[in-house]
Amino acid sequence: MATQPTPAAAAKTPAKSAPRAKNSNMAAIASGKGGVGKTWFSITLAHALAKAGEQTLLFDGDLGLANLDIQLGLTPKNDLGGVVGGRLTLNQAITPYDEGGFDIIAGRSGSGGLVNITANRMKMLSDDLVVLSADYDKVLIDLGAGVERTVQQLTHGAGNVIVVITDEPTSLTDAYAFIKVTQIESPSTKFKVVANMVNSKREGERTYNTLLKACEGFLKISPPLLGVVRRDTKVPVAIRSQTSLLTRYPNSEAASDVESIAQKLI
Repeated sequence: MATQPTPAAAAKTPAKSAPRAKNSNMAAIASGKGGVGKTWFSITLAHALAKAGEQTLLFDGDLGLANLDIQLGLTPKNDLGGVVGGRLTLNQAITPYDEGGFDIIAGRSGSGGLVNITANRMKMLSDDLVVLSADYDKVLIDLGAGVERTVQQLTHGAGNVIVVITDEPTSLTDAYAFIKVTQIESPSTKFKVVANMVNSKREGERTYNTLLKACEGFLKISPPLLGVVRRDTKVPVAIRSQTSLLTRYPNSEAASDVESIAQKLI
């Protein structure tokens, strides 16, 4: 990749907030931009962790375009809409995904209303998730794309932030912008990088190195490479069938790559 992210790519940064404790069992999964397979990766990673014996919760933090339930073919009776509306507690919004052996908290699919919740309500939701995380070995938060307030708020309690990138220049630029804004907001954040939809391990490492050089040159941080997920024709088939890849094609290359990442997190 010849294109390298620059500081100008970052959006206007928010003011710093008071430091909050990080939970080592919580990981927020971010991308900077859409279309990089972040939600698919979140689902597959949650399934891989559950297969490895970890009690896992997957939280749909894309409050504007929630779609975890759609990708899994679920119709949850309860979702975050009821929590934000004050009708449910967060634990009452849990839906077991029996096929994968993990729990999910779904957003309200097709509704942009949740993205407009107040800062105080958003902080309460984030704090409640931290409390709920004590009941699990691993909690994954599928963040929305971008650097908006709601995205940043949900990263505050996470011990790790996994940034998913592809080899597209816009993916690298937006991932850099996300890392820059998040580091300013919460300097203690621990970033890790996953290169997704690449043709080979070597190509994934080259893609990662492009982002790494920008982070080291401008931000003076060196987020490690958590793993590489190879491009796999079986992934879109599993998505179209609304089934986890580890259920439909457990021996596929992409499934193996995500399971390796899960082992690193464990």
